Amino acid sequence: MTNDIENTVQEAGGEVAVPQERELTRQAERYAAPPVDIYEKEDALTVLADLPGVPPEALSIGVDNGVLTIEGKAEGVDSGGLLSQEYYVTSFYRQFRIAETIDAENIRASLSNGVLHLILPKMEKVKPRQIPVESS
Repeated sequence: MTNDIENTVQEAGGEVAVPQERELTRQAERYAAPPVDIYEKEDALTVLADLPGVPPEALSIGVDNGVLTIEGKAEGVDSGGLLSQEYYVTSFYRQFRIAETIDAENIRASLSNGVLHLILPKMEKVKPRQIPVESS
């Protein structure tokens, strides 16, 4: 079935140009944005990200110019002959802009049961502090 533009060109006696090669402008691999929960305490932010199937060695976390990047490649499970597939293994990619108040040098990460646990500590100078009141 041809669309209206092709029909008009063909009726006018012209030929429809069919592309011989397709230019690839995107990477073949697709990424999913992992769902995250972010919690704030006085001294740090905690980020929990769901990364099912991603082993620690396939996980990359970095901070560059105030941007936190989480990238992980999930590994599939090979359990014999596949009869039906409803879940496709995908890679994960997500970025967050972090405030200058985060101490990027001391960010800690752990991965357990497909959940990434990031601790983003706040710098000492921005932590809230209680000021004592003296009486005279």
